Amino acid sequence: MEDKLDIRKYTKDELKVVMQNLGEPAFRAGQIYQWLWQKGVTSFDDMSNLSKSLREKLQNAYVIRGIVTDKVQVSEDGTIKTRFKLHDGAFIESVLIPVTEDDRYTVCISCQVGCSLTCSFCATGKMKRVRNLDAGEIFDQVVEVNKQCEAFYGRGITNIVYMGMGEPLLTYATVVESIDKITSPEGLGMSPKRITVSTAGIAKMIRKMADDGLKVNLALSLHAADDVKRDEIMPINEQNNLEALMEAIHYFHKTTGNRISYEYIAFDHFNEGEEDARNLVKLCSRFPVKVNVIEYNTVEGVSLTKASQERVDAFARYVRSKGVMISVRRSRGKDIDAACGQLANKD
Repeated sequence: MEDKLDIRKYTKDELKVVMQNLGEPAFRAGQIYQWLWQKGVTSFDDMSNLSKSLREKLQNAYVIRGIVTDKVQVSEDGTIKTRFKLHDGAFIESVLIPVTEDDRYTVCISCQVGCSLTCSFCATGKMKRVRNLDAGEIFDQVVEVNKQCEAFYGRGITNIVYMGMGEPLLTYATVVESIDKITSPEGLGMSPKRITVSTAGIAKMIRKMADDGLKVNLALSLHAADDVKRDEIMPINEQNNLEALMEAIHYFHKTTGNRISYEYIAFDHFNEGEEDARNLVKLCSRFPVKVNVIEYNTVEGVSLTKASQERVDAFARYVRSKGVMISVRRSRGKDIDAACGQLANKD
């Protein structure tokens, strides 16, 4: 199988050449493209409007390297975490987060096997980066979790967040390609306004997102509002300090007008004091931004722990009193392997 080419690597125009080489009419390329990217099939046998002989030709020459559901965990609060197995035996994970009262069903998807950033609080950060996912493997997570959402909740997903395993801006080309397949009318047709790309903070790539005119929302995994503390828990900050990031995000907002949010995990007696709150307010003064304070899911071997509800609430009250939009998200999936990377790391 490995010596066959993955047919999803071809553009529609390239598929027309493939059809020509197989002695088939060019319009078959459009049918195949629709099966791959609009209907999300991963088997040539499912392409029912193709002749049996063409399906056999495709099977002989090409593969579709889809992902396979390996393990599913369902939380008491409705959160569903899925571990997927890739064609090379590697594992990734996706999480479906339902907020039924708001009719919001968000899938958190991965873009890399492992991660190279080594953030001290993250389970994925304890894995080495094995490889980037290709656009099809990212796309497949959306298709599979959408089916899951329909089966469990009777409706499809409403939002997509690139916030699973890996750093999206370190695999920029495949992330952009996957966004194109997800949003294109010839693909899944989702609105880019329902997609958020979350980054640990790579200033030059945030600027590239703006220059490329990406219509998605941007989330910065902030987690500390001063360089000293951020350096301590996120080594990426040493090359992309807060001043550089603020300039890049301001440029992104000015250029695109797209929504900006900061993700802020509250760690006990580390980043949720009054001085931390004042620093955060300063960072939120340059352009409109929403802060999401996140309850920490403990990771084995990490000294940082979850902040108390009282301290988190006091922190949020102060920030809100200064006119900053801030919400506190209680942890989801506490009774399963909820932290990013935990399930993929399991035997």
